[in-house]
Amino acid sequence: MKLFSCQQCGQALLFENTQCESCQSPLGFHSDTLELTALTPLEQGFNVYSNQQPSPDNTVWFHCSNHAHNVCNWLVSTPDTLCDACDLNRHIPNLSGIEEQQAWQTLEQAKHQLVYALRRLNLPIVNKKQDPDDGLSFDFISEENVIPEGAQTSTGHAQGQVTINAVEADSVDREQMRKDMNESYRTVIGHFRHEIGHYYWDQLIADQPTYLTSFRALFGDEQRNYAEALSSHYATPNLEWQNEFISSYASSHPWEDWAETWAHYLHILDTLETAYYFGLSTRPPLPQHSQLTASASLDPYIHDNFEDLLNEYLPLTFAANCLNRSMGQPDLYPFVLVPKVREKLGFIHQLLRQIQANTPQ
Repeated sequence: MKLFSCQQCGQALLFENTQCESCQSPLGFHSDTLELTALTPLEQGFNVYSNQQPSPDNTVWFHCSNHAHNVCNWLVSTPDTLCDACDLNRHIPNLSGIEEQQAWQTLEQAKHQLVYALRRLNLPIVNKKQDPDDGLSFDFISEENVIPEGAQTSTGHAQGQVTINAVEADSVDREQMRKDMNESYRTVIGHFRHEIGHYYWDQLIADQPTYLTSFRALFGDEQRNYAEALSSHYATPNLEWQNEFISSYASSHPWEDWAETWAHYLHILDTLETAYYFGLSTRPPLPQHSQLTASASLDPYIHDNFEDLLNEYLPLTFAANCLNRSMGQPDLYPFVLVPKVREKLGFIHQLLRQIQANTPQ
């Protein structure tokens, strides 16, 4: 994630900040420019700063309506409306209790982070309200509340409808599920990145013969019966999945291999972007550790060569894993990128770079 600066005082800002801790300026995220900006309060709405001065065009901006619930800091041009990210929601948790409100905040922070990445990748984000067949929407469902008609309770994706069970926002329950599923990693942002991978498979590959042929060569034939594949996976999991897959679940079916690999691709990009904006580098003093020398000098969202990105990512995450262990925390990235997985990640990168090149900015 990008590191931002307050246009009023220069203080470092983070994506989710709503107020500058230094000069107390209110903040808002401008989704068109992907910038977090300091705001000048007006009688109604705000004016944005530009080069440490209020914007000369006097455009009036407002916070998204969900700002009142402390779940969004994005800007809109019309008062009492939802931003593009919040407007993707179909159902949200019942907000009658503090725990439900906190769960929604956690879910929205991850979803906004996801939408930022999709914008940086220049991927189409079409609301189901505008395109019921190919559009995207989100359901945040709590099984403790009345289930809305037509909604599912299990986290998943179906025809552009992404469902995240609100229990995933509870760190205790999520950790228990991680242990029960024998997973090395389970996060809210990971769920979003995985499920959106299914959506973009439908949008980018399903109806594109050239991409589909390349996909099948790497991931396998998605026409294999999905329900039977999952049933077989849970009954007799592939014990040698590490040779070709990023996770055991990825070995269950080509669609899940794609979604898991897609999620890890977004993990890598977001981590590298953060390292890039912090100027992180590693340089162990011992000559025999020279392979761990790296500098985050590339913007991962616009760099063409994926191997260059991995050459930065692997030493940096190795160092981050060691830092986490120093504090008694789990590894930041507890995965091994074997050659087959690297090839799959590279396929996704080249696919998206081609789409970026062919899509107007």
